[in-house]
Amino acid sequence: MTLYVNLADLLGMRIEQGFYRPGDRLPSVRALSAEYGVSLSTVQQAYRLLEDNGLASPRPKSGYFVPMERELPALPGMGKPAQRPVEISQWEQVLELVRSVPQKDVIQLGRGMPDVSTPTLKPLLRSLAQICRRQDAPGLYYDNVYGVLGLREQLARLLLDSGCQLGADDFVITTGCHEALSCSIRAVCEPGDIVAVDSPSFHGAMQTLKGLGMKALEIPTDPLTGISLEALELALEQWPIKAIQLTPSCNNPLGYIMPEARKRALVTLAQRFDVAIIEDDVYGELAYTYPRPRTIKSFDDDGRVLLCSSFSKTLAPGLRVGWVAPGRYLERVLHMKYISTGSTAPQPQLAVADFLKNGHFEPHLRKMRTQYQRNRDLMLGWVSRYFPAGTRASRPQGSFMLWLELPEGFDSLRLNRVLLDQGVQIAVGSIFSASGKYRNCLRMNYAAKPTPEVEEAVRKVGAAASTLLIDVIEHADS
Repeated sequence: MTLYVNLADLLGMRIEQGFYRPGDRLPSVRALSAEYGVSLSTVQQAYRLLEDNGLASPRPKSGYFVPMERELPALPGMGKPAQRPVEISQWEQVLELVRSVPQKDVIQLGRGMPDVSTPTLKPLLRSLAQICRRQDAPGLYYDNVYGVLGLREQLARLLLDSGCQLGADDFVITTGCHEALSCSIRAVCEPGDIVAVDSPSFHGAMQTLKGLGMKALEIPTDPLTGISLEALELALEQWPIKAIQLTPSCNNPLGYIMPEARKRALVTLAQRFDVAIIEDDVYGELAYTYPRPRTIKSFDDDGRVLLCSSFSKTLAPGLRVGWVAPGRYLERVLHMKYISTGSTAPQPQLAVADFLKNGHFEPHLRKMRTQYQRNRDLMLGWVSRYFPAGTRASRPQGSFMLWLELPEGFDSLRLNRVLLDQGVQIAVGSIFSASGKYRNCLRMNYAAKPTPEVEEAVRKVGAAASTLLIDVIEHADS
């Protein structure tokens, strides 16, 4: 990535996080040139890129400013401190989301689906077709329980950018990240154990805990910096927590990237209390800045971090190719993998390995990061335009998910029922909590290329939310 793009990303992130507010003057070209040791033309190119993205506005003889019209919704609030571990509920709401199938007359804003229509995936489709035509039919045989060696070798190279020094034998290929998480949880926990989770948290991991008879302890999570280490430390002192499960990079659903210093401190905390960390990095490669954020695993020096990910969000979920680097828990994870699905289907593994080996993955990621970042800005603009006053919104630093918070008393379950009759589906906030919190919140997907139909779907969500909010206010006043 060129210097001016790196500089534009850095300034853009500071604008998104509120370091520069609407109307603020941005640093001068000469000041940035001196601070970062780049040429004046590099800074000017960075500012032109910010201008194209609507993040900076030039004023003659005055410099660059954050546009006044860029008044974004306030950030979501931080959850209340954890009280106690709870049995996980919300399965019925999760099932309602995951059993829905794509329909032409329904705009899916709720599912965690990337854009799979991009032409940068064509080499992957060619690889799949070529494997099918091979005379030796490699895709029809069992592979070993570790997974295809060629793919594991490519993963070891890929993870260098995240700060990890791993070899091919450190990985186990799984059927998506969901199985990686499931095998990891079963490898380190038993029924009745307590697992600390970020809150809001990925519903799939929590439903795995539910199915395995475990309890979740929800830890308050900041929408910009991630899980509260202070609250987590208090919880570790009070409860016999067996593992910490979280998504620290391009979090689902809040979109934050946990700062490196806090990731390092989390590892220290886990070492002090001797607990495992199950890290979900499925969105980490989709960070809007380069290089991608370091994983918690990269700070792990005693093998207690189980790093889970997949190609479901970066390439396509239908591939069902995930992986886990389980550290000291390798033998346990292998056993859990063997008794669940055995070996993973080799054909998509071979195709993904070929895609990575031939250099197609990084250009694809660059395109998707740019697309998703622009879509995020559009979506935030639509939320400001169409949603009721007082709506709060996350500031995703990667991925393609937006978390929205409406006033207390609002019911996103009711909102979703109304929207389904209008051909729109959202993800209700309560499924991201073990105990059904966040009923006044919702998650929306902005991966797809923006079209008038998508904008109209967002307008419908905002209009329906405004109508339902009036009912909440009238009910509170009566």
